[in-house]
Amino acid sequence: MPPKMSRQLLVLFARVVLVLTILLVGGCYLVAQPSTRKNEPSDKRADQERLRKHIVALSETYHPRSWTHPENLNRCADYIATEMKGAGATVEMQDYTVGGETFRNVIGRFGAEKDKTIIIGAHYDSCGDTPGADDNASGVAGLLELARLIGKDKPDCGVELVAYTLEEPPFFGGQQMGSAIHAAGVASRKDRIIGVIILEMIGYFSDEPGSQAYPLPILKAHYPDKGDFITVVSKWNQGAWISEVKAGMKGATDLPVYSFRGPASLQGVDFSDHRNYWPHGIPAAMVTNTAFYRNRHYHTPDDTADRLDYDRMGKTVVGVYEAVRFLSR
Repeated sequence: MPPKMSRQLLVLFARVVLVLTILLVGGCYLVAQPSTRKNEPSDKRADQERLRKHIVALSETYHPRSWTHPENLNRCADYIATEMKGAGATVEMQDYTVGGETFRNVIGRFGAEKDKTIIIGAHYDSCGDTPGADDNASGVAGLLELARLIGKDKPDCGVELVAYTLEEPPFFGGQQMGSAIHAAGVASRKDRIIGVIILEMIGYFSDEPGSQAYPLPILKAHYPDKGDFITVVSKWNQGAWISEVKAGMKGATDLPVYSFRGPASLQGVDFSDHRNYWPHGIPAAMVTNTAFYRNRHYHTPDDTADRLDYDRMGKTVVGVYEAVRFLSR
């Protein structure tokens, strides 16, 4: 090959590599939204024993809690309502009927007189006859611990805590999901809603190398190898809301906080109740340990209370609490 042609090919190759590198770095920036913004360290502490108590109640005392056991779901709803009331919330049951059975969302409100509101939700049903300790008794336990923290020290906005029913199959993705019912009910006041935070599996963590998986192999180069962090997740056009929630959580405790945004078609991005607020133009994201990308016991009989990390679950709760205060300023 003539020297001149060889130099031209090298220049072309270098340009291609440069363009691909720029696209890769830019793409990762758009997905991960790296930022130095963070909150001040919190002086709040979650009660780990309370978290454990709630998870044992949901995953053992009221087990199974799938749609085929409406009596247990109603017992769960009563338990959640009692705990919310004890924390000082004004509680409402949002009933609806599916197949001749009544199912209930539990809504606990703080500061309903405020002009602006943040909604925080978690589903309390489980998949089939699985215990569902992480999925999603952990989210509901977090919701109830948030109620306790908010009841003692209220933020500058209203907070609506919602425990949803019927998130799991066969209802997932349909209009009979509890969150779809709730989202439709609040759509008329969307201008007063700052945004929605969904707690979806916040109890399972691991320090083992290789314990964290991802939907795309390339993400391994930009996110941790260990499942020792919490993540704020939503779709592309929710980037601003993701950034605000992450900034409010980050720094509140020493728990690492990451974020991810991507197309809703990417497996896992829309796998929770936040999806039902998007059609109404309400910002919504989930706070999650990444579910089956980390917890291999997802939707199995081994998703039990003894496998959860109550220390880091508590830090997640404190992070969300401080994010609410951060967002309400």
